[in-house]
Amino acid sequence: MSRPSSRLLAVTRTHISSRFTPRCIRSFSQTCLRQEDSPHTPSLLDRLPSSKQTTQPTPPPRSSAGESGGMAQLKRILAQDTLAKARNQPTESDRIQEGEEKEDWGPATEPFHFHIYAHKHNAHITVTKPNRGAIISKSTGDIGFRKSKRGTYDAAYQLTAYVIDKLHQGNWHKNITQMEVVLRGFGAGRDAATKVLLGTEGRMLRNKIVKVSDSTRLKFGGTRSPKPRRLG
Repeated sequence: MSRPSSRLLAVTRTHISSRFTPRCIRSFSQTCLRQEDSPHTPSLLDRLPSSKQTTQPTPPPRSSAGESGGMAQLKRILAQDTLAKARNQPTESDRIQEGEEKEDWGPATEPFHFHIYAHKHNAHITVTKPNRGAIISKSTGDIGFRKSKRGTYDAAYQLTAYVIDKLHQGNWHKNITQMEVVLRGFGAGRDAATKVLLGTEGRMLRNKIVKVSDSTRLKFGGTRSPKPRRLG
């Protein structure tokens, strides 16, 4: 190669090399920029104040002496209520309820009523206030007995025990001062309910019974009886 041609080739190489930039050939992509040429874009962490970057969320402050004293007082009240319930004495909530205005239950001379309706197919028990407003009304079907088992002695026994337990849970044994037992029908549930009231389940209501009455429907003449069933 002659000297003029080599000189021309050297000028061309320097011209081409000076034309190209250190950027990537793909103009639509900015990921191939060199680190020293790429502008520094601030991230979200850079925009946050330095105190928020370094500090971590602080735990809630501990309770003060006043709050701890209030918790101790609450525990003391709960313990007193538990002891009062065990001794069958009025609790703090009962005293608050007594201070509030009571509902008008009717004349003071009228007792509460414990209705027992027992026939050969089922047994119903209803407890009412002196003004005849119902407190609870249940039958043997409500506690799980089905079909012919509803008229049995055991079904009526469990029903009476269930109703008395619900009265205790509602603190009605403290509000009931006098109670009248009203019997109706001659089914197996009649003796079963009487047995429960005389047993351990009815010990808190038994002393408050002032009257026992029978309201079984008796017809004098009345309509014609059904034809007796004939077998064979």
